[in-house]
Order: sequence, then C-alpha cells, then structure tokens
Amino acid sequence: MQIARIKISCINIQKLDEVCNEIKRMAEKYGVSFRGPSPLPTKKLKIPVMRTPCGSGTGHGNATWDKYEMRIHKRILDIGANERVLHQIMRMNISSDIQLSIELKN
Repeated sequence: MQIARIKISCINIQKLDEVCNEIKRMAEKYGVSFRGPSPLPTKKLKIPVMRTPCGSGTGHGNATWDKYEMRIHKRILDIGANERVLHQIMRMNISSDIQLSIELKN
C-alpha cells in the first residue's frame, strides 16, 4: 500500500498544530492508517541589525545591535494514500504562510 508523506512548515506553531489536527481528523473519518505528527528540528534564523546608522549608539559601539530571530517549525505526517483523503487535503483552506508538500512513497 502506498503512503503519502506530508511535510508542513510554518512560523506560527498554533496554525501548524491546527492544520495537523485537521488532517488527523480527516484520516480518522475515512479510516486510513495514520502516523504523526512527528516534529522535525526547528530552524532558527538570526538577524543582527544595527540600532543606529552611524554605529555610535552607546559611545563605544558595544551594545548597538538588535538581534531578531525567526523560528520555522516543521511537522511530518504519514497517511495511507487514499484518493478521497488526498483530495480533501488538497482542497483544505490553509493560510498563505503555511507550506505543505505531499509526496507518495511505497
């Protein structure tokens, strides 16, 4: 039987969990095998930015940097490759900041 591997990534963890729970409910409704959501390592993007354009914020230049961080959370789901379930997942209404990819495996 084929398995559909779904990879989901988003910067908002609440939206990510909502999508995972919705996919899980669909799989239980249609009675297909389901495994996950398994968390993958969180990617941390760190960006240091100068506070002032001239670089002389505090006199000696030591505390003149702001450090911003963005975290990208990822989950992976394995479900049975039922045509109805995959069609429902593709028709799901998700926000634009969530990346979802579906890959079929044997």
